[in-house]
Amino acid sequence: MSTSARMLRLLSLLQTHRFWTGGDLAGRLEVSERTLRRDVDRLRELGYDVDAVRGAAGGYQLRAGGALPPLLLEDEEAVAIAVGLRAAASGGVPGFEETTLQALTKVIALMPPRLRRRMGALQTQTVGLSWSGGATLDPAVLTTLAQACRDDEIVTFPYTAADGTATTRRVEPHRLVTLGRRWYLAAYDRDRQDWRSFRVDRVAGTPSTTGQRFRPRDLPGGDALTYVRQGLNAIPRGHEVVVSVEVPAAQAQAAVGRWASIEPLGDERCRMTMSTDSLDWPVLILAGLDCDFTVEQPAELSALLGRLAARVSR
Repeated sequence: MSTSARMLRLLSLLQTHRFWTGGDLAGRLEVSERTLRRDVDRLRELGYDVDAVRGAAGGYQLRAGGALPPLLLEDEEAVAIAVGLRAAASGGVPGFEETTLQALTKVIALMPPRLRRRMGALQTQTVGLSWSGGATLDPAVLTTLAQACRDDEIVTFPYTAADGTATTRRVEPHRLVTLGRRWYLAAYDRDRQDWRSFRVDRVAGTPSTTGQRFRPRDLPGGDALTYVRQGLNAIPRGHEVVVSVEVPAAQAQAAVGRWASIEPLGDERCRMTMSTDSLDWPVLILAGLDCDFTVEQPAELSALLGRLAARVSR
């Protein structure tokens, strides 16, 4: 490895802001600790604040709060970021399409030619269905809540409930949860002295951070995803969908994931049950399974499928 390539690799490792022992860094770079010390001195000459601890347990760490170094990514990391941005730009995160498209353009422009070719191939050879109809998110709301979850910091925000009631909530944020096209915040409500889940798109305005830290509590059920899902399952839905499909239960379960329950009816047949506010989702699932099926309920789903079939045949 050339000196320049080694320096870039060293800076990339230090950008994680973790504390690296000299032995670990030297091993990663496949150099002696003496060469490592010279490389660290070169980074300092270039203006990077690298703290060093001497002794047997000594090591190096990029100082927090200093000037931001250039973003350095491994090939796989760069492609992973670009793929994630592409998914968001196609509507995977409603409200972020324009912002993520701008970020995607910048990331691809900064890639070396070989990576740009790989991303170009991925972009031109991939087709998918864009999400639509999801609630629009404010990026500032999402990032403020995420940082508060990370820092165990109490936040306040105006919130509009499903029935239109407006309140101001003061909460201990625990985790953000994504389910389908919606984002939820699992948090402990200080005023109500109980756990709650909040739809992020119903937060009116950017949450206010208080600077007050809290000791994290134990969430009922153990994890935020389970807690939010249990709360949603308790809410009456517009449609209870029951469809028997002519595929093995394992294949159907792989297609629907956590969105429906699957009951085996034999080796090549099963029953799919799901609660939903919109019939568009079961239609997409059935189309993706590409198999024979029988709608047991509701009648509205049968009628919708009939209209779609007639339109396609025309």
